[in-house]
Amino acid sequence: MPEMILVVDDDPDIARFVEVNLRSAGFDVAVATDGEEALRRADEIRPDLVLLDVMMPRVDGFEVAQRLRRNTRTANTCIIMLTAKAQSSDKVLGLTAGADDYIIKPFDPIELLARVKTTLRRARDNRNLSPLTGLPGNIRIEDEVQRRVEENIEFALLNCDMDNFKAYNDHYGFLRGDRVIQATARILQDTVEEFCRTEGFVGHVGGDDFVVVVTPDAAEPVATRIIERFDGEIPNHYDQDDIERGFVEVEDRQGNPQKFPPVSISIGVATTGTRKFSHYGEAISVAAEMKQFAKRQVGSAYALDRRHVLD
Repeated sequence: MPEMILVVDDDPDIARFVEVNLRSAGFDVAVATDGEEALRRADEIRPDLVLLDVMMPRVDGFEVAQRLRRNTRTANTCIIMLTAKAQSSDKVLGLTAGADDYIIKPFDPIELLARVKTTLRRARDNRNLSPLTGLPGNIRIEDEVQRRVEENIEFALLNCDMDNFKAYNDHYGFLRGDRVIQATARILQDTVEEFCRTEGFVGHVGGDDFVVVVTPDAAEPVATRIIERFDGEIPNHYDQDDIERGFVEVEDRQGNPQKFPPVSISIGVATTGTRKFSHYGEAISVAAEMKQFAKRQVGSAYALDRRHVLD
């Protein structure tokens, strides 16, 4: 479905010029000729992006941007401001009002399209990032793995999650639980950077569940280093008394106290080194299966799928 752009300009020639260029690039376009109409139209159609002229009668672009940001229906809409004002103070005012970008008139249509596409792409990427870790979420994970499948790029997929994490959360609270998740994300990122650099990928499925994509030869070294670093850091997230006891005590649903050892990490590994995947879901399924094998071991562990499957 094409993305919707609302063009707001009181000059009909400029509005038409922008509309034609955007439509030719495949966007759906609506037009408003002043600030009040822009606010009504934005509330009705909830556009993906607003191209907003600054100098308009009744309500100027700065106020329109501020009101769009205050409206829950349009708070996350992308805004690019169009203006003949080139002073840096005006740019700052526009960005402060909530604009994502700022284009000076007269502008080249090629530059305009490039700015629009870049702003929309950035917004899509941000929507697909975990707010807790800043890592790509499910959509980006699937896209990344599927791209490698379709382009026949060799890869290993590591499905990582934590054991006894719910007990930790129940005992210490969500704030400290979030810190453990953030620390785990950093460990995964640092490890992938160490072994794979640009060839690696780290995603956050949600909660304590992560996906790491690396080259097949790096799979076991990466899994080993993740476990090493995780086990070395996790004691820092416990109170000293609990570290000395070796467990935390949490009541079950019946009110009975249960003892839980420190949080550990389990990793299941699927790799094109042993089989060919035709779809993202196959790789995820194999890695999840192997993760269940890893969970049967005491403490942090990984399990790699070594079953050779003929093409």
